[in-house]
Amino acid sequence: MDIEVEAALDSPSSASFNSKLQLPLSCDPPGPQNPAKQRVWVVFGATGHMGRSVVKAALAHSDLVTAVGRSLTDTLSNMQLLPPASPNTSSTNASLDQSPFLPLLCDVRIRSTVDAVFKKSLEHWGRMDIIANCSGYGVIGACEDQDDYEIRNQFETNFWGTLNIIQLSLPYFRERTDADSEGGCGGRYLIFSSTSGSLGVPGLGPFCATKYAVEGLIESMLYETDAFNIRATLVEPGHVRDDEPLSPLEKTSPLPTFGHFFIKPASAPYASSTSPAGHAKRMVQWLGERQPTSAVKAAELVWQLGHCSFPPLRLLLGSFAVESVRDRLRCVTEEIEDWRFLSFKGDGEADGVVVRERRGSTKTEEGEGDGEEEDVKMEGVEDGEGDGDGEGEES
Repeated sequence: MDIEVEAALDSPSSASFNSKLQLPLSCDPPGPQNPAKQRVWVVFGATGHMGRSVVKAALAHSDLVTAVGRSLTDTLSNMQLLPPASPNTSSTNASLDQSPFLPLLCDVRIRSTVDAVFKKSLEHWGRMDIIANCSGYGVIGACEDQDDYEIRNQFETNFWGTLNIIQLSLPYFRERTDADSEGGCGGRYLIFSSTSGSLGVPGLGPFCATKYAVEGLIESMLYETDAFNIRATLVEPGHVRDDEPLSPLEKTSPLPTFGHFFIKPASAPYASSTSPAGHAKRMVQWLGERQPTSAVKAAELVWQLGHCSFPPLRLLLGSFAVESVRDRLRCVTEEIEDWRFLSFKGDGEADGVVVRERRGSTKTEEGEGDGEEEDVKMEGVEDGEGDGDGEGEES
């Protein structure tokens, strides 16, 4: 889905009135035919690039939001400055009981802190409808250069953090009744993955591995929870720029250009200017502030995703995400077709693999030795598929 723009939007809510920003009608997005009901969001990673845009989009549409910051870097007093001052959001002097915004802190790697977030949200709002995980951490550097701690920390944050969120909230979503749920849905997960969850990126090996793991987890989970009417979408944005208007908090403590990514100095074998391991670093340095995909527009579509009736398994945001993942899938499909003859029976001699079979042993055409030879065709690699006429059998 192409959401690139030439200039930044004036406010999060301005994206709401852009008629071009709409999910396909096939998913029944919010609109006259599907009026949006007020829903309760729990947004992890709410102080990151995408997290805070999602928080602001939900508040602009009059939803209720628990915004979860990082306990190691954020404070509750600063997070109360996150939403813009408007009739729909809280001011610094407003009572939390009257505000649609509840700031909390946790470390997604620690289950007890994630559990505390859910308990406080349920106590405050009385229900949870949508859980969005925007938290993430990555190290830019060669696979060989990243040490044990850096790799484990990426998995602890990206994969185990996601698993903690899901395992601790699924019992609540599973046991919801139709009267408790909004729109007849038992619950909804919006899990922020990445294009790195669909293709390998040199310089981001461990990070890609965590996102591959998250994608496999969510896709498998949906089979298990479909009977409980629980839905989930993997959101894959590509090169998102920070085009949110600055809040008081952000004016005093602006986010780094690429959020929670850390660039690892390259060792000598990977330090050349053309080393593939330096691709991600070069990309970051070249893009700078020129990332083509709007965080504000992406957040508006994510809000619609939380309210649509038939969400997709994956939502790619931005032309870079669409083109790169499509090219990757095309390469996979072509490679499968190139090598499928080894696994499936063909209709003619040309579809098989010709080998030289010797009595008592099997050798390829490059093999040498004495003995009587005859040509046989290996139709497939599955047991029972070969039907050559040679006297010997391959052991």
